[in-house]
Amino acid sequence: DVQLVESGGGSVQAGGSLRLSCAASGATASSYCLGWVRQAPGKEREGVAAFDRDGSTSYVDSVKGRFTVSQDSAKHILYLQMNNLKPEDTAMYQCAAAASDCYTLSITGYSYTGQGTQVTVS
Repeated sequence: DVQLVESGGGSVQAGGSLRLSCAASGATASSYCLGWVRQAPGKEREGVAAFDRDGSTSYVDSVKGRFTVSQDSAKHILYLQMNNLKPEDTAMYQCAAAASDCYTLSITGYSYTGQGTQVTVS
């Protein structure tokens, strides 16, 4: 199993920044790639960004140029730096782990998700 614990959410004004963190643990955590997904009220969950095992990164079009995903592999911590936040970024953000192909940002590919952290942009 893989355990994922997110932190760093909060409320900010449009144009502001937040940094989310996700601590991954578990005996097999190092064999999974990690990403971020989000779900806004009344909307479907979507993949936002991912850090694949080869170090490549992927982003949904709506956050390109504003969000940056990174990972401290030694500590199994995934980060999401969110700049120039917009009200449409308001959502519950969850960290997610997949056995492979995180670059696809496919929701169905993730085997584990964390409890999530709320991001509210006004």
